[in-house]
Amino acid sequence: MRLALYQPDIPQNLGAAIRLCACFQTPLDVIEPCGFPLTDRALKRAALDYGARADVAPHASFAAYLRDRPKGRLILIETDGETPPHRFAFAADDALMLGRETAGAAAEVYAAADAVLRIPMAAGARSLNVATAGAIALHEALRQTGGLDQFQRAR
Repeated sequence: MRLALYQPDIPQNLGAAIRLCACFQTPLDVIEPCGFPLTDRALKRAALDYGARADVAPHASFAAYLRDRPKGRLILIETDGETPPHRFAFAADDALMLGRETAGAAAEVYAAADAVLRIPMAAGARSLNVATAGAIALHEALRQTGGLDQFQRAR
């Protein structure tokens, strides 16, 4: 299982995704260009003390991501998806991708996606924070594939 952010705009959301992925031992792919400089220093600042625990892979473009990523399905999480995560059958080698905070995912991402999911919300709610949506989808994917079983209760 992997989480991927497509051209993130907000460094704090990248930081939250890094922390999320560190806590669930899930690799994070970051597809550039970002709305902020993606430097080692910026990543360290965004990740706080979770950076050393996270497996973050930057990709210079979506084409580079497609070329370099491990095999498995690309599952896009967007507001216009049809299927909610709890009604989708995840596989352990899926990559869950979230679009840009300001513009969502580009047409090339939709074209490459094997499925487009949406997080169910109350009527009138427009969207969730990208890190929150990632956490919901990742947790459900890990729950379905047994990926949560490796974690013991923190003490």
